Amino acid sequence: MTTPQTKTEGTMPNGFDPASVESLEPELRSLVERRQSVIAPSNRLFYSTPVDVVRAEGVHLYDAQGNQYLDAYNNVPAVGHCNPHVVEAISRQAATLNSNTRYLTPTLIEYSERLLATHDPAIDQVLYTCSGSEANDLAIRMARYETGGDAVIVTSHAYHGLTASIAEMSPTLGPNVPLGATTVTIEAPDYSSGDDAETVGATMASRVSEAIKHLERHGMRLAALLVDTVFSSDGLITSPPGFLAPVVDVVHRAGGLFIADEVQAGFGRTGEAMWGYQRHGVIPDLVTMGKPMANGLPLAAVATQSRHALKFGRDIRYFNTAAGNTVCISAANAVLDVFETDGILANVCNVGRQLLEGLTELTQRYACVTSARGAGLFVAVDLVDPETQRPAPILAASVVNGLRKRRVLVSNTGPFENVLKIRPPLVFSAENAQYFLVQLDEVLAEATS
Repeated sequence: MTTPQTKTEGTMPNGFDPASVESLEPELRSLVERRQSVIAPSNRLFYSTPVDVVRAEGVHLYDAQGNQYLDAYNNVPAVGHCNPHVVEAISRQAATLNSNTRYLTPTLIEYSERLLATHDPAIDQVLYTCSGSEANDLAIRMARYETGGDAVIVTSHAYHGLTASIAEMSPTLGPNVPLGATTVTIEAPDYSSGDDAETVGATMASRVSEAIKHLERHGMRLAALLVDTVFSSDGLITSPPGFLAPVVDVVHRAGGLFIADEVQAGFGRTGEAMWGYQRHGVIPDLVTMGKPMANGLPLAAVATQSRHALKFGRDIRYFNTAAGNTVCISAANAVLDVFETDGILANVCNVGRQLLEGLTELTQRYACVTSARGAGLFVAVDLVDPETQRPAPILAASVVNGLRKRRVLVSNTGPFENVLKIRPPLVFSAENAQYFLVQLDEVLAEATS
């Protein structure tokens, strides 16, 4: 693997440097300093010049001065910031009832039926949490209880959450967050290889097999393979669809379960299907969901096959006070309404194709832009040194902040932080996409002049 340009180990991609606060304009500087005095430093801001957001609508954010920013990054408001239908559902429910899942509420049952209908028929039961981190934590608990194993295989730059147990399965958090003793990493597929699904799948299946042998040599038993089905933190690996099938077979033969982390891939993000695992033709044992589920309200879930929920459900009580509360469930129901009435998946496919074609055209004009890829409204390119083709995280940071100056918001990701991560709300229009591509073109021209 090539060596990147120098970057500071352990820093957050696209993170604001608190030491630069004195360079900010007085009003913004004051706001940042007030934040720093009350918010712990581990909770970091984006961009070299932070954005002071005061309101949002559709695919735009607005700062205190009324400036409009095109949001090409936030996947949480899936059907748009402050979507009127969702806002109305939240308001109506909050004025009527907001309670927990200990009580019989038709809204919870209706939503669960609708949600499960979007999954493979084998996925037929659901448990609610408040965050994707909690969902992954619960899925791991269930997998370990059913299999009797402890070990979990993840990819080498994965991110799955922030609870104590899941942080130990999130290598992207850096060297100061050690992996757990029962966590084993494998390399994610090479998205630039151009191989077919059979070849990529065989390579990844071999890596999983070796990881399982390693576990067995050290007296450990596999509980689960946990992967983000678009491998977003590994640099975004969306093709070739189908490569996960032989990998899941290997896991099952070893007695483990396959957990599909759909927090970033799910809810129509790829356009081709509602869930990332469906692009691979596999049926997960457990599916975790979060972020866009209630368009910004804290709601997440674990969906599973009832046969996997049986032992855990018989022996262990699970209750989460705020998870599945009536207001959040009403918001989630409204999100599904918008999917059904507004043709969200078709829009994701059409606009995503436009973005990918535009990025591909940029790779042909700029030697520093390579490997345009994506599915639906999750697309990416690599930024590299044009002479050596080595990853260029410093250039990536420059491009991200150059776009921010033009009031267009994206970020960077990947093992070397050189991947431009473009992941807008699913209501992004053709006009939004064209505007984004023009702005990116101009920023690249400035960065390479």
